[in-house]
Amino acid sequence: MSELTVNHLLGIKYLQPEDIQLIFETADHFKEVINRPIKKVPSLRDITIANIFFENSTRTKLSFELAQKRLSADVISFSAAQSSVKKGETLIDTVNNILAMKVDMVVMRHANPGAAYFLSKNVKASIINAGDGAHEHPTQALLDSYSIRERLGEVGGKKVVIVGDILHSRVALSNIFALQMQGAEVKVCGPKTLIPKHIESLGVSVEPNLRKALEWCDVANMLRVQNERMDVNYFPSTREYAQQYGVDKALLDSLSKEIVIMHPGPINRGVEITSDVADSKQSVILEQVENGVAIRMAVIYLLASKIK
Repeated sequence: MSELTVNHLLGIKYLQPEDIQLIFETADHFKEVINRPIKKVPSLRDITIANIFFENSTRTKLSFELAQKRLSADVISFSAAQSSVKKGETLIDTVNNILAMKVDMVVMRHANPGAAYFLSKNVKASIINAGDGAHEHPTQALLDSYSIRERLGEVGGKKVVIVGDILHSRVALSNIFALQMQGAEVKVCGPKTLIPKHIESLGVSVEPNLRKALEWCDVANMLRVQNERMDVNYFPSTREYAQQYGVDKALLDSLSKEIVIMHPGPINRGVEITSDVADSKQSVILEQVENGVAIRMAVIYLLASKIK
């Protein structure tokens, strides 16, 4: 198979295992490209891509823009804060106005779950979901799995624990889908108030004790507490959270085996992980950033080849 089974990347749950495999193999090729002296390929010279971000983003937005420019696509970027959305324009009108400028693909981040799916049903363009509320963030999950594959050889059979604010995290949900699709075993760990009620229905078990979770896993994906999505206090204090669910070097070194530490960023140093953990040889955080560009190049390239 040399093409994706989907025309949009709306969420991991819409993909097949062979789609993930194809994305990884394509990313291998692009990773080689971005490590060359000339980091550009002319693959998408005739494709125009609009980046539409209704929520703040630094890393994802920059990563997508860099991926698009490395593929020689024409790129327009749109930030909702400075747009006519503030004047009451609807999502479909906004996007259709952009598409009238002959745009082929839309990369969108939106606060509402399902916004990317809604858009895919109502506009004529290929849609990539760059995060929809607390629902999914597919490219992040793909680059996380790709980073595990790079460090440990494969994802299948590995034990991965996702630690922290599972309730508000689109990264957690996409990761659960992606890891299970590749044959990994997943647990979640965090304060009871930040674990969704029916998480076990996804085939995930809950381990409330951080040390036990770390002793069990091969990989720990440490999530940030998403204060911006909280309207009430879910735990007593940041200090107490860090004491119970933060990883420091002493804890890491006291485990019976070496585990891989991941973080989707941005890191709150001293809360979910300390600086000496983030910068340790067990951390793949910077590799995740580099792999993010290769994975996004792969996704854009594969979807664009279906447009043509």
